[in-house]
Amino acid sequence: MQRSSSGGESLPLPAPPDAMPFVYTTNLSEVRALAEKHARMAGLPDTRVADFVIAVSEIAANTVQHARSQGSMEIWSDADEIVCEIRDGGIFTGPLASVRAPSFAIAGHGLWIVQQVCDHVELDSDEHGTIVRLHMSVRSP
Repeated sequence: MQRSSSGGESLPLPAPPDAMPFVYTTNLSEVRALAEKHARMAGLPDTRVADFVIAVSEIAANTVQHARSQGSMEIWSDADEIVCEIRDGGIFTGPLASVRAPSFAIAGHGLWIVQQVCDHVELDSDEHGTIVRLHMSVRSP
């Protein structure tokens, strides 16, 4: 079932354009460096580059912490937006659209942060694994 931050109808995610997947297991510094490189190449302003890197890092960290499988990441952009798709073998069971502001809990703020900094977040999770797409406009919001 697909979940979307916009609360829209569930539809399968379309295939990403041809992009070279980057596979990671635990080294999130490489994930962050690749996200920053692509964000700068896409023309994001510095503050949005930082937001993009934070969002990508949070989702990749969820793979390492919860999926207990390798993750793969693909990033592509066009004149309007940059998109990062992260896949792993885990299953997400929580409702993405109802992620609330964090309480005083020490952990569990990642998805909330991602929704605050990205323009659109898509999540598709089933028995085959989870796909998260992070969309960020190249133009200032």
